[in-house]
Amino acid sequence: MTDKNITQWIALKSIPGIGNVLFFTLLDKFGSIESVFGASANELSQTAGISKKIAAQIVNYKGWDKLQSYIDKLNSADIKIITFQDKLYPKYLHNVYDRPAFLYTRGHLEEDDINLAIVGSRAASTYGKYTTERISRELAQKGVTVVSGMARGIDSAAHRGALAARGRTIAVLGSGLDVIYPPENKKLFAEIIENGAVISEFPMGTPPIAANFPSRNRIISGMSYGVLVVEAGEKSGSLITARLALEQGREVFAVPGSVETPTSRGANRLIKEGAKLIENAEDILEEIIPQLEKAKVLSETLTSENEAELPAKEIKLTKIEKQVADFIFDKRIHIDDIIAGTNLSPADVLSTLMSLELKNLVTQHPGKYFSRTSVVN
Repeated sequence: MTDKNITQWIALKSIPGIGNVLFFTLLDKFGSIESVFGASANELSQTAGISKKIAAQIVNYKGWDKLQSYIDKLNSADIKIITFQDKLYPKYLHNVYDRPAFLYTRGHLEEDDINLAIVGSRAASTYGKYTTERISRELAQKGVTVVSGMARGIDSAAHRGALAARGRTIAVLGSGLDVIYPPENKKLFAEIIENGAVISEFPMGTPPIAANFPSRNRIISGMSYGVLVVEAGEKSGSLITARLALEQGREVFAVPGSVETPTSRGANRLIKEGAKLIENAEDILEEIIPQLEKAKVLSETLTSENEAELPAKEIKLTKIEKQVADFIFDKRIHIDDIIAGTNLSPADVLSTLMSLELKNLVTQHPGKYFSRTSVVN
């Protein structure tokens, strides 16, 4: 992608009122970012969600010179932009309804990252930090990439555990990548960049205000296979991450704690509500490995054989998977239409589409459109 393209992506996202959903709505309608800026105010205002005021701001955008200076600052800080069209964009994040159109990154994302999020209390106990580091280290030794938010307490312990095993770890920030928060994690920030990546959807200079963290949390859960909660109070932000994970169709795990400890009540409640109780990394791996092996076997099979000749019995579908696959047929269809047409919850549709993608039966296209890639009997 050229610098001009990147500049246009940033410009569109910077216009007041253009959030991620409207960004994709415009891209879906006009086909490219260049066509969005080349459209008339009348054409733009006919797009769902685009007011005449927003349309006028797009047509009359004047910030190009300022944006070029901003691009120069990104380059100087070694900050790259990865759009949702890039192969390095976290694959599971594609299934999040309001996923970021692009991410600011430092370090190295990898296509084959197997992400597992670990989150918890900032006021973590010695037990909580020790347990987190141990499990994170065990996961990293098995090739799992540990994702967290680089906050004090459990988050920092999760990153350090992965680094201790010389494994990969990714930090998702609630600020711009030039704003290290908390400031005492400056060294940890640098180590993560060397052994993984630090990412954010927020532009340079964005402070770590409270309103940013729920958005940050949806990325942490959305880019991961599942979320492990270690020590969380009853009103902890980690519980928000766990709730988002459930809405996104992800697995939720929790480490039990003392019933006498306030910071354990949230995690204990998650277990009571159905989260899997975790004592070590093996408890998580036994949930992850079958899915990864299934995806690998199916991928190898479909690569070596003609899909039309693949016996249907080799791909077993659940009732919901069959319902969604039958609804899509062989046409491209938007996720909103799938939700409306199947009368399933957004979380069920998202998790089912991910499962069908792993089975190579469904392909996702830009703008949250899906099509069938194989006949389902």
